[in-house]
Amino acid sequence: MPQIPEKIHELTVGQLAARSGATVSALHFYESKGLISSRRTTGNQRRYSRDALRRVAFVRAAQRVGIPLATIRDALSELPEERTPTREDWARLSEAWRSELDERIKQLNRLRDHLTDCIGCGCLSLDTCVLSNPDDMFGDRLTGSRLLVEQGKGRQKNGRPEREWAESPDTCR
Repeated sequence: MPQIPEKIHELTVGQLAARSGATVSALHFYESKGLISSRRTTGNQRRYSRDALRRVAFVRAAQRVGIPLATIRDALSELPEERTPTREDWARLSEAWRSELDERIKQLNRLRDHLTDCIGCGCLSLDTCVLSNPDDMFGDRLTGSRLLVEQGKGRQKNGRPEREWAESPDTCR
């Protein structure tokens, strides 16, 4: 990893990319989303303050555990400008995210447990299938797939006949 002399207080986008491990395009994206900031030179080149290194590390660590960028941006906005996030900052912010991550883990465990049912069924239309149709309104009353072709003549959506779900497998309109 290239070392940056202490006397340099601003980094080019290439230096920041090399030092942080993020691609230049990722850094531009982070900047467009308000996660990091730069100033422009008279030649319109980006210059990042040294604290951008820690901010990029913070963003990447949060992303690895599945925190959405909008949530990361909100967290970083709580920090004073041009201050490197500290261990205490990370501890405080990650504690706030813990319950969200715990809930996601529970959801993934439920999905994993239901996956065996769906693979065993083969039709992906089980009464309890949370994978193929999590908002199934008819599953409580009927089983099996009930796809109807064409609601009415000439009725199309995106150049194809519109389809709808019916309440009975024998119903055809």
